[in-house]
Amino acid sequence: MKKLLPWFYQRWLLPLPLIVLSCFWMAPAIATSLYDVPIVSNDTHVVDLADIVSRINEGKLNTTLNELADKTGQKVHYVTIRRLDYDETIDSFTEKLFQQWFPTPEVAATQTLIVVDSLTNNSSIYTGSKVKELMPDAIAQSVSQETIQEPLRQGNRYNQAFLDASDRLVAVLSGEADPGPPEVKDTVQVEGTFATPEETQKSNAIPWVIGLLLAATIVPMATYYWYVR
Repeated sequence: MKKLLPWFYQRWLLPLPLIVLSCFWMAPAIATSLYDVPIVSNDTHVVDLADIVSRINEGKLNTTLNELADKTGQKVHYVTIRRLDYDETIDSFTEKLFQQWFPTPEVAATQTLIVVDSLTNNSSIYTGSKVKELMPDAIAQSVSQETIQEPLRQGNRYNQAFLDASDRLVAVLSGEADPGPPEVKDTVQVEGTFATPEETQKSNAIPWVIGLLLAATIVPMATYYWYVR
Protein backbone atom coordinates (compact mmCIF):
# COMPACT_ATOMS: atom_id res chain seq x y z
CA MET A 1 0.00 0.00 0.00
CA LYS A 2 2.86 2.37 0.82
CA LYS A 3 4.40 1.77 -2.60
CA LEU A 4 1.08 2.08 -4.39
CA LEU A 5 0.17 5.48 -2.93
CA PRO A 6 3.33 7.32 -4.11
CA TRP A 7 2.88 5.82 -7.56
CA PHE A 8 -0.75 6.96 -7.67
CA TYR A 9 0.25 10.40 -6.40
CA GLN A 10 2.92 10.82 -9.06
CA ARG A 11 0.74 9.44 -11.87
CA TRP A 12 -2.49 11.34 -11.24
CA LEU A 13 -2.28 13.96 -8.51
CA LEU A 14 0.85 15.80 -9.62
CA PRO A 15 -0.47 16.63 -13.13
CA LEU A 16 -3.72 18.07 -11.73
CA PRO A 17 -2.33 21.56 -10.98
CA LEU A 18 -0.83 21.71 -14.46
CA ILE A 19 -4.17 20.75 -16.01
CA VAL A 20 -6.04 23.37 -14.00
CA LEU A 21 -3.50 26.08 -14.84
CA SER A 22 -3.60 25.19 -18.53
CA CYS A 23 -7.39 25.55 -18.54
CA PHE A 24 -7.14 29.02 -17.05
CA TRP A 25 -4.40 29.91 -19.53
CA MET A 26 -6.35 28.71 -22.56
CA ALA A 27 -9.68 30.34 -21.63
CA PRO A 28 -8.60 33.93 -22.38
CA ALA A 29 -7.03 32.79 -25.64
CA ILE A 30 -10.45 31.79 -26.94
CA ALA A 31 -11.79 35.31 -26.42
CA THR A 32 -11.43 37.85 -29.22
CA SER A 33 -9.56 41.07 -28.53
CA LEU A 34 -9.52 44.19 -30.65
CA TYR A 35 -6.10 43.30 -32.02
CA ASP A 36 -7.38 39.92 -33.25
CA VAL A 37 -9.64 41.62 -35.76
CA PRO A 38 -7.80 42.36 -39.02
CA ILE A 39 -8.05 45.79 -40.60
CA VAL A 40 -10.87 45.78 -43.12
CA SER A 41 -10.16 46.58 -46.77
CA ASN A 42 -12.30 48.69 -49.09
CA ASP A 43 -13.85 45.67 -50.81
CA THR A 44 -14.30 43.50 -47.71
CA HIS A 45 -17.40 44.11 -45.65
CA VAL A 46 -17.58 40.84 -43.69
CA VAL A 47 -14.97 39.73 -41.16
CA ASP A 48 -16.26 36.34 -40.03
CA LEU A 49 -13.96 35.31 -37.18
CA ALA A 50 -16.68 33.10 -35.67
CA ASP A 51 -17.11 31.21 -38.96
CA ILE A 52 -20.91 31.46 -38.90
CA VAL A 53 -21.55 32.92 -42.37
CA SER A 54 -21.46 30.70 -45.44
CA ARG A 55 -19.07 31.59 -48.24
CA ILE A 56 -21.93 32.05 -50.69
CA ASN A 57 -23.72 34.52 -48.45
CA GLU A 58 -20.47 36.25 -47.55
CA GLY A 59 -19.95 36.86 -51.25
CA LYS A 60 -23.50 38.16 -51.63
CA LEU A 61 -23.05 40.54 -48.71
CA ASN A 62 -19.76 41.88 -50.06
CA THR A 63 -21.28 42.42 -53.51
CA THR A 64 -24.38 44.17 -52.15
CA LEU A 65 -22.45 46.40 -49.77
CA ASN A 66 -19.83 47.27 -52.39
CA GLU A 67 -22.63 48.44 -54.69
CA LEU A 68 -24.04 50.51 -51.83
CA ALA A 69 -20.63 52.09 -51.22
CA ASP A 70 -20.16 52.89 -54.91
CA LYS A 71 -23.59 54.52 -55.24
CA THR A 72 -23.90 56.37 -51.94
CA GLY A 73 -20.48 56.42 -50.27
CA GLN A 74 -22.01 54.65 -47.26
CA LYS A 75 -19.90 51.73 -46.01
CA VAL A 76 -21.31 48.90 -43.89
CA HIS A 77 -19.15 46.29 -42.14
CA TYR A 78 -20.05 43.08 -40.30
CA VAL A 79 -17.76 41.45 -37.73
CA THR A 80 -18.47 38.15 -36.00
CA ILE A 81 -16.52 36.94 -32.98
CA ARG A 82 -16.67 33.78 -30.89
CA ARG A 83 -16.36 35.30 -27.46
CA LEU A 84 -15.69 38.59 -25.67
CA ASP A 85 -13.06 39.22 -23.03
CA TYR A 86 -14.48 39.09 -19.51
CA ASP A 87 -14.19 42.87 -19.08
CA GLU A 88 -15.88 43.74 -22.40
CA THR A 89 -19.49 44.13 -23.46
CA ILE A 90 -20.71 43.84 -27.02
CA ASP A 91 -21.37 47.61 -27.08
CA SER A 92 -17.96 48.60 -25.70
CA PHE A 93 -16.19 46.21 -28.08
CA THR A 94 -18.07 47.60 -31.09
CA GLU A 95 -17.35 51.21 -30.15
CA LYS A 96 -13.64 50.54 -29.57
CA LEU A 97 -13.31 48.60 -32.81
CA PHE A 98 -15.05 51.41 -34.71
CA GLN A 99 -12.64 53.97 -33.28
CA GLN A 100 -9.66 51.71 -34.01
CA TRP A 101 -10.67 51.18 -37.63
CA PHE A 102 -11.83 54.73 -38.31
CA PRO A 103 -9.79 57.07 -36.09
CA THR A 104 -10.62 60.37 -37.80
CA PRO A 105 -14.06 62.06 -38.03
CA GLU A 106 -13.76 62.34 -41.80
CA VAL A 107 -13.23 58.61 -42.32
CA ALA A 108 -15.74 57.59 -39.63
CA ALA A 109 -18.56 59.80 -40.93
CA THR A 110 -19.94 57.33 -43.49
CA GLN A 111 -19.16 54.08 -41.67
CA THR A 112 -21.56 51.57 -40.10
CA LEU A 113 -20.19 48.71 -37.99
CA ILE A 114 -22.21 45.73 -36.74
CA VAL A 115 -20.68 43.13 -34.42
CA VAL A 116 -22.22 39.79 -33.40
CA ASP A 117 -20.91 37.55 -30.61
CA SER A 118 -21.75 33.94 -31.50
CA LEU A 119 -21.40 32.71 -27.90
CA THR A 120 -24.24 34.85 -26.56
CA ASN A 121 -25.80 35.94 -29.88
CA ASN A 122 -25.59 39.54 -28.68
CA SER A 123 -25.28 42.18 -31.39
CA SER A 124 -24.38 45.86 -31.49
CA ILE A 125 -24.16 48.67 -34.04
CA TYR A 126 -22.11 51.87 -34.24
CA THR A 127 -22.52 54.55 -36.89
CA GLY A 128 -20.77 57.70 -38.09
CA SER A 129 -22.14 61.24 -38.15
CA LYS A 130 -23.28 61.27 -41.81
CA VAL A 131 -24.92 57.88 -41.34
CA LYS A 132 -27.09 59.32 -38.56
CA GLU A 133 -28.47 61.90 -41.01
CA LEU A 134 -29.98 59.05 -43.04
CA MET A 135 -30.45 56.47 -40.30
CA PRO A 136 -31.29 57.79 -36.82
CA ASP A 137 -30.13 55.88 -33.78
CA ALA A 138 -33.63 54.46 -33.25
CA ILE A 139 -33.57 52.73 -36.64
CA ALA A 140 -29.96 51.61 -36.14
CA GLN A 141 -30.87 49.99 -32.83
CA SER A 142 -33.88 48.36 -34.44
CA VAL A 143 -31.60 46.85 -37.11
CA SER A 144 -29.32 45.47 -34.40
CA GLN A 145 -31.92 44.29 -31.89
CA GLU A 146 -34.83 43.31 -34.14
CA THR A 147 -33.76 42.66 -37.73
CA ILE A 148 -30.69 40.69 -36.66
CA GLN A 149 -32.01 39.20 -33.45
CA GLU A 150 -35.28 37.75 -34.77
CA PRO A 151 -33.61 35.14 -37.06
CA LEU A 152 -31.19 34.27 -34.25
CA ARG A 153 -34.08 33.59 -31.88
CA GLN A 154 -35.53 31.24 -34.50
CA GLY A 155 -32.50 28.95 -34.30
CA ASN A 156 -29.20 30.76 -34.90
CA ARG A 157 -30.04 31.68 -38.49
CA TYR A 158 -26.98 33.92 -38.92
CA ASN A 159 -27.03 34.04 -42.70
CA GLN A 160 -30.66 35.12 -42.74
CA ALA A 161 -29.97 37.73 -40.05
CA PHE A 162 -27.18 39.39 -42.03
CA LEU A 163 -29.04 39.26 -45.34
CA ASP A 164 -32.16 40.80 -43.79
CA ALA A 165 -30.09 43.48 -42.09
CA SER A 166 -28.30 44.30 -45.36
CA ASP A 167 -31.58 44.67 -47.24
CA ARG A 168 -32.85 47.10 -44.63
CA LEU A 169 -29.58 49.03 -44.41
CA VAL A 170 -29.30 49.39 -48.18
CA ALA A 171 -32.83 50.80 -48.35
CA VAL A 172 -32.34 53.29 -45.51
CA LEU A 173 -28.83 54.41 -46.48
CA SER A 174 -29.97 54.87 -50.09
CA GLY A 175 -32.56 57.40 -48.93
CA GLU A 176 -35.54 55.09 -49.36
CA ALA A 177 -38.28 54.42 -46.84
CA ASP A 178 -37.37 52.15 -43.95
CA PRO A 179 -38.95 48.71 -44.57
CA GLY A 180 -38.99 48.17 -40.81
CA PRO A 181 -38.11 45.15 -38.69
CA PRO A 182 -39.24 41.64 -39.60
CA GLU A 183 -42.63 40.46 -38.46
CA VAL A 184 -42.36 38.52 -35.23
CA LYS A 185 -43.98 35.11 -35.54
CA ASP A 186 -46.20 34.35 -32.56
CA THR A 187 -46.04 30.62 -31.83
CA VAL A 188 -48.14 30.80 -28.66
CA GLN A 189 -51.35 28.78 -28.90
CA VAL A 190 -54.30 31.07 -28.24
CA GLU A 191 -57.16 28.68 -28.96
CA GLY A 192 -58.52 26.71 -26.03
CA THR A 193 -58.24 22.95 -25.86
CA PHE A 194 -61.50 22.48 -23.94
CA ALA A 195 -64.57 21.10 -25.68
CA THR A 196 -67.33 23.53 -26.62
CA PRO A 197 -70.87 23.06 -25.20
CA GLU A 198 -72.00 21.83 -28.63
CA GLU A 199 -69.19 19.25 -28.73
CA THR A 200 -70.04 18.16 -25.20
CA GLN A 201 -73.70 17.66 -26.08
CA LYS A 202 -72.80 15.59 -29.14
CA SER A 203 -70.44 13.34 -27.19
CA ASN A 204 -71.34 10.16 -25.29
CA ALA A 205 -69.93 11.43 -22.02
CA ILE A 206 -73.29 11.90 -20.22
CA PRO A 207 -74.57 8.30 -20.69
CA TRP A 208 -71.21 6.98 -19.51
CA VAL A 209 -71.31 9.14 -16.38
CA ILE A 210 -74.86 8.01 -15.56
CA GLY A 211 -73.91 4.37 -16.09
CA LEU A 212 -70.86 4.66 -13.81
CA LEU A 213 -72.93 6.31 -11.07
CA LEU A 214 -75.54 3.55 -11.22
CA ALA A 215 -72.86 0.88 -11.14
CA ALA A 216 -71.18 2.56 -8.16
CA THR A 217 -74.53 2.45 -6.30
CA ILE A 218 -75.95 -0.92 -7.29
CA VAL A 219 -72.80 -3.08 -7.14
CA PRO A 220 -72.02 -2.37 -3.44
CA MET A 221 -75.68 -2.96 -2.49
CA ALA A 222 -75.81 -6.24 -4.37
CA THR A 223 -72.52 -7.35 -2.82
CA TYR A 224 -73.76 -6.57 0.69
CA TYR A 225 -77.08 -8.38 0.06
CA TRP A 226 -75.23 -11.46 -1.21
CA TYR A 227 -72.89 -11.40 1.80
CA VAL A 228 -75.82 -11.21 4.28
CA ARG A 229 -77.62 -14.12 2.58
